[in-house]
Amino acid sequence: MNDLVEAWRTAVAEELPAAVELRHRIHADPRVSGDEDDTARLVAAALGEGERVAKTGRLIEISAPHPGPAVALRAELDALPVVERTGVEWAANTGLMHACGHDVHLAALTAVCRAARRVELPRPLFAILQPREETSPSGALDLVESGILEERGIDTVIGAHVQPRLPYGVVSAAPGPVNASTDEFEVVVHGQGGHAGYPHLLRDPVLALSQLVVSLQQVASRRIDPMHGAVCTIGRLSAGTAANVVPNTASAFGSLRLMRASDRERALEALDEVVHATARAYGCTADLRISPCEPVLVNDPALAAAARIWLERAGVDVDVDFRSFGADDFAHYCGDGIRGLMLFVGLGETAGAPSLHGETFLPEDAAVGQVADALLAGYLAAASDQEYPV
Repeated sequence: MNDLVEAWRTAVAEELPAAVELRHRIHADPRVSGDEDDTARLVAAALGEGERVAKTGRLIEISAPHPGPAVALRAELDALPVVERTGVEWAANTGLMHACGHDVHLAALTAVCRAARRVELPRPLFAILQPREETSPSGALDLVESGILEERGIDTVIGAHVQPRLPYGVVSAAPGPVNASTDEFEVVVHGQGGHAGYPHLLRDPVLALSQLVVSLQQVASRRIDPMHGAVCTIGRLSAGTAANVVPNTASAFGSLRLMRASDRERALEALDEVVHATARAYGCTADLRISPCEPVLVNDPALAAAARIWLERAGVDVDVDFRSFGADDFAHYCGDGIRGLMLFVGLGETAGAPSLHGETFLPEDAAVGQVADALLAGYLAAASDQEYPV
């Protein structure tokens, strides 16, 4: 195995210049969720056409010298509707942007997979070019529900994601829950509008909605065990058209995030209770619409432990505690006969924005090699015969 690792890493290093160039091309010409055909073709030109999956994605066989369970490396195709402000020559100017690092992930996957064709791997390897990570319906869920992973003998999926909340040079390989579940919700409060000078004659939905936004914080702070936590966030409010007119309706759009699957039903029941009780307290009624999104992302403990060993052998500092209330549809690969492992690659101060999805977020090109190291360690963890204790 050591000879394989050395040869593969050498080959990856030789692929990195071309991978960085590919990263720039992907970054300069982003595609929004559901419209990723051009990005998929660009990467497939470097890896092979493969099979079309989840409408605009690809599943590409990289190496299958031996029979047995296969490992898949996954990277995301889609960008975000963000106007880029990075100022680099290869910045996008279309109103879309790879503001979540997907361009880095795709380039790293390409380097690892092209290098893999120069060595003999102990387990078959596939590349997943996955669409629609940023929106619903989920590309990962489509892949899992299609049955194609099972048909191709894939029992392990590895992902790696850049993460500015980790120090530069650190990779997180934490076991268990590492990303939260998400449920989006919309609340519409119905009251009785009219002249702002006669509030005693009205049932003000804006006042009810304002209290509702505050009360919803109790779902996280008073209904869920603080050792596991929850996040309830309102991202959009809408009401009225004039300063002196109370509208008939007011609405809010938000998300509920949980780190433990068993808390989800309880939290959704609390959400429903708070919404309707608060509206009634102000003489109003409310409609609540809940849209389930992603489950909790749970890393396979044995994979995480084995990946830690391979990363440390490569001289990488490893974190085993990092968890985030961010969400990722990679969670759909973690369970029901598939083992999943998501590794987080630290960017520290190298990113131009304090968080993902920012208009100046731009990992250095060196991040391509770091993500490649993480993906390689994930494959080696899956290919190891030994069971590693957590």
